[in-house]
Amino acid sequence: MSKFGEIIDQEFPVLLSFNAYRNTNTVDMHEVLKEVSHAVRNKGKVIKIDVEKNQRLAQALRVKVLPTLVLYKKGEMIWRKSGVENSETLTALMQQHLQEEL
Repeated sequence: MSKFGEIIDQEFPVLLSFNAYRNTNTVDMHEVLKEVSHAVRNKGKVIKIDVEKNQRLAQALRVKVLPTLVLYKKGEMIWRKSGVENSETLTALMQQHLQEEL
């Protein structure tokens, strides 16, 4: 999990989306995540994590519902939600945490 620590230990917000490629809800979120990534550009990161390939990480974070969205900044979890979310809400959340640095 040291690589995971490197991913979340950033000065900027990092949005993780735990998904599975056979799960309808997570497939529906792909476009939403692209929109959020485009909106924050290089000021934040959006990362999809396949729970089938990362079972230990999903278990450690107690991911039970897909998708599960988790926002980290400076190594700390600052927001978490299970279920589908829209791009406007996620973009606003990311931008809020970008603004804290200014």
